[in-house]
Amino acid sequence: MKRSVYITGIFAIFSTLFLAVPALPLHSQQKGAELPFKDGETLTYVLSYTWGGVNTDVGEGVATLKYKDGIYNAVVKGKTYRFYDLFFKVREHFESDFDGETMRPLRFYRNSQEGKYRMINDYKFDNSTYRIYATTKRKEEAPKDSILPGKSYTYDLVTLYYMSRNIDFSFVPVDQEQPISFAIDREIHDLYFVYKGKEVKKMKGVGTFNTMKFAVRLVAGEVFTGEDEMFIWVSDDKNKIPLWFESKILVGTVYGRLKKWENLKYPLESKIK
Repeated sequence: MKRSVYITGIFAIFSTLFLAVPALPLHSQQKGAELPFKDGETLTYVLSYTWGGVNTDVGEGVATLKYKDGIYNAVVKGKTYRFYDLFFKVREHFESDFDGETMRPLRFYRNSQEGKYRMINDYKFDNSTYRIYATTKRKEEAPKDSILPGKSYTYDLVTLYYMSRNIDFSFVPVDQEQPISFAIDREIHDLYFVYKGKEVKKMKGVGTFNTMKFAVRLVAGEVFTGEDEMFIWVSDDKNKIPLWFESKILVGTVYGRLKKWENLKYPLESKIK
């Protein structure tokens, strides 16, 4: 996997949580059920980094959702704080349109700045064949067109985030690997996640929640070791919001936490205190 995927995996938090969307049987997806989100939902996450016993917040991401004429438009933006721009400036813009009934992606757009790295993605999804018509552009290079051979469970990173919240996890076996498939740049990546069961989780700066815990296996590269898993805690209520994630990286540990939520569809009943 290219460097951009690792940075994205850390920074576009919603993809991280996010990466954990399984290729579950259709009965696991709550067809015809009320979706766990609504027009106007906004979630803000903070990214922090620990190394040598020092923990510091380095950036944040915001996910906003709009709905019109049966189509959801989701926008995720991530950025480093101004001080950390001096070391490694990150500006991420991800945007997806997906069908409100089928939860299938229609279009995906990415415009990323990660240090000196630049990448633009513009995807269109053919949901009859699962082909993805991708146009990508890196730095000053000319745009490149390609066709990616997706599967019925291949999504873009943002649609993955929202689709995962529509899974009925009572059908998901504990400690059993489930495949993940997502597309970014000109590649499709197949990894896996494991549902670890329910857990009461106390999270500094967030609170204490009833949660569902997940582990995601990541591929070794410039950021992740490939030997450790990323752990994700999701609210055990009707909203199914990712609350916290943590993962060891080559140097130190990275954390993400929910900072603020607005216009939730349901009360956040999983919050104990």
